[in-house]
Amino acid sequence: MKWDRPVSAGRRVDWLLRPAPRSWWAVSLVILLAIAVSTSLRENWGSDNAFVVKAADALLAGKSPYEDKRFLYLPSAVIMAVPEALVPTWALRWLLPLGMTALIGVGWWAALRLFSVPVRSRFAVGGFGLFALAYKPYLNLVLIGNWTAISAAALPLALLLAHRRAWGPAGLVVGLAIACKPMLVPIGLLFVLARQWRGLAVAVLVPVAVSLAGALMMPSPTLFFTKTLPFLFQGQDAYALPWDASPIAVLPRLGVPQPVAVLLTGAGALGGLVAAWRRWRRTDGPGDADGGELRLAETACMVMLAAFLVSRPSFDHYLLVVLPLLLASGVRPGSMPRSPWFWLALTPQVALLPWPSELGHKRRAFKDCATLCGLAIMLARRALRSVRVTLYPVTTAGSPPRTEPECAATPAASASRTAF
Repeated sequence: MKWDRPVSAGRRVDWLLRPAPRSWWAVSLVILLAIAVSTSLRENWGSDNAFVVKAADALLAGKSPYEDKRFLYLPSAVIMAVPEALVPTWALRWLLPLGMTALIGVGWWAALRLFSVPVRSRFAVGGFGLFALAYKPYLNLVLIGNWTAISAAALPLALLLAHRRAWGPAGLVVGLAIACKPMLVPIGLLFVLARQWRGLAVAVLVPVAVSLAGALMMPSPTLFFTKTLPFLFQGQDAYALPWDASPIAVLPRLGVPQPVAVLLTGAGALGGLVAAWRRWRRTDGPGDADGGELRLAETACMVMLAAFLVSRPSFDHYLLVVLPLLLASGVRPGSMPRSPWFWLALTPQVALLPWPSELGHKRRAFKDCATLCGLAIMLARRALRSVRVTLYPVTTAGSPPRTEPECAATPAASASRTAF
């Protein structure tokens, strides 16, 4: 079941890559600003960002940020949040939604540049506006102000730098993102597959150094090991569990025993890592002949999706880390957006689509888990499948076309020397 017909798909892509009219720019800008302004006017804006700001306030007051069990980031994140803690609340109310929008926009821009898509095209301008309007996790991320937006900007930017053979700066971008939120830790596997040890060292040393500095500045930094890590390992409590889209959390809510859920999810994550390894090794697939952008993006997305399967928690906005890359890859033949199954997997996240009440509110994790597993299965299937290679007869000058089996063909006199 595919939409990727060469002629029709090529015409659609050509049309989308043409410069966007001014009306498209205006509509997209109105959508983004309307979402940001309406978020600023809501009472529950920045609920996730508040935990990080509270941790920075505790540091400035001489207390340990890890006395709050909701603060689950590295000590480096406290230092990163200090400038934000110094901003007045009334100003932060308006700046935070705009900052979330800008970070996701940076990720979209980097994903477009990775696939050489003009940033003034219909695809770039209209795609971002439509994505912001229709994709529910985007609206949630702007509302709660979660620092996932930093990873959503950092991963495409790091892949763009890596594609340009700047693995050191790519490691710096990943390291800074990990220092803010340790979401991109699995991307270290991409540096291992590419054997870019210098970039990997930068990605590791940057958050370690900033975390050590943060630990030296705060009292009782050992609470991170005695209080925060045990809370993470045991999963989420009743506060966050209804929104946890990880199969480890969702399957027990559907009646599956917890050990079986852990076993199934672990097997799925392991299969995803194998798929990422296979995708990296395959360099002769569609989209790989033009520089390997599709190979780089799909390997990174497969690693992240495999991690999201076993991560506790995995929220709906985590997919914003990989979706800009997958959507931008739609300009390449054979990519995931060329299949209707990709859009079917995203259907539960459409903001304007009504759903039964039993799938709303505290049961929303069922829809989020379905999207996460659907994207992971589709990408793993693409990575594990064999690439079909069509062989055409090759003749040298003076040799007739072969119409009989190679073993029975009679050698013909050649007018030129053999190429081997």
